[in-house]
Amino acid sequence: MQLQQNTPVSKAALWAGRVLSALVTLLLLLDAIMKIVRVQAAVEGTAKLGYPDNVLVPIGIILLVCVILYAIPRTSVLGAVLTTGYLGGAVATNVRAGLPLAGYILSPVYVGIVLWLGLYLRNLQVRRVVPLLYDNL
Repeated sequence: MQLQQNTPVSKAALWAGRVLSALVTLLLLLDAIMKIVRVQAAVEGTAKLGYPDNVLVPIGIILLVCVILYAIPRTSVLGAVLTTGYLGGAVATNVRAGLPLAGYILSPVYVGIVLWLGLYLRNLQVRRVVPLLYDNL
């Protein structure tokens, strides 16, 4: 299946991508805000993972910037790449803390998959760069 230059994304794929992207964006925005305003659960969770108290707000700001970039269509690919890096740090933290990699619904592994799937479904340029099907195999 070769994508033509002017082939639009189908309405179903576009809306599925928007919904998935919106869900991930809202989830990560909530996480960032909880860190920035220092909600008690975020403070306790960060401490349980072995991080000092003073890194919570900077981590929240970094996540907020990544998510805002992801939410803006013109910068969504950059935002996805940066958010993937952030989620990679979350995966490493979970491994270090002895938590399962993908044993719970909000695992950073699953969040990253949904983040990229949403972008893939709504962005034709991403589909061109990362085709899931190849004609010449």
